[in-house]
Amino acid sequence: MADNRPLDFGKFWYELGKELSDIPMLSEIAPIPLRSNEFCDLYGVSLTSVGPYKIFGYLSIPKGEGPFPTIYYVPKNGSVLEIIPQGTSNRVRSRFITFSIACRGMRNSDKPYAAMYPGQLTDGFDSLGEYIYRGIAADTIRGLDFVISRPEVDKTKVVAWGNDNAILAAALHGAVTHLVATPSYLVDTLEAAANSTSYPLEEFSDYIRSYPEREKLVEEILQYFNLKWHAQSVDAISLIMTESNSGIYSRSFLQDFTDRIQGDVTIHQSEDSTYKDGLFAEKWLTNCFFGKDEKPIVPPHWDQ
Repeated sequence: MADNRPLDFGKFWYELGKELSDIPMLSEIAPIPLRSNEFCDLYGVSLTSVGPYKIFGYLSIPKGEGPFPTIYYVPKNGSVLEIIPQGTSNRVRSRFITFSIACRGMRNSDKPYAAMYPGQLTDGFDSLGEYIYRGIAADTIRGLDFVISRPEVDKTKVVAWGNDNAILAAALHGAVTHLVATPSYLVDTLEAAANSTSYPLEEFSDYIRSYPEREKLVEEILQYFNLKWHAQSVDAISLIMTESNSGIYSRSFLQDFTDRIQGDVTIHQSEDSTYKDGLFAEKWLTNCFFGKDEKPIVPPHWDQ
């Protein structure tokens, strides 16, 4: 497999990691009684990332004795943060610690930088150092720093769950033991965007149409974030969710990426059903953490 990553790829990511490590996390945690219940407690969390920049998240801890397996819901591209998966009453929170953060530009983390959607993915394409995703990657890593700092966390069972940022988390932070991810825009981005008319990929096409003279620069910047070049650093046990054959990020399109992942990989091609795909992922994770005899905790209308 050809490796066309930038020559200073490793240096770029090392320097970002070093910059982040030099910034104190300065975590602040406050209980949220309204979103706590008989089986778990919810807390609001603020952390400091590169900038320095304050980011915000939500930590749910089961009642009882830990340590507990942990789901880190990695921020996706979009303005709405999934604070608590499937609602306050979701009993996943009785079994897992869950932590979700809003990266810069999202909801509670939108000051002083408020992102546009679409718009964030192409913000700062003037240079590699200004590209907003450098900061978003740092925010993602900082969230993991916080997760593993918690004594309640079973550090042998930490899953990063999300899309492209979850894969970055698994590649850039050694704490991730399991990965559930749906690549959406950071694998061969411009090639994928050329075959799509849907967002988020269309955002890149919008930008190139507006600034055709920057296409080469954009391609060069995106290579630092191309998940193909990060895959060899992913040694977590992984579930990669692909689109169906009719989608852009199909199993065949992603094969060069998935073949490079170092850990054990399960590939699930979408059945074009949120229910079926979601149930597969929940069963996969439950099997990994608790064994085949344990049932996944899913919404009542899924449990059929």
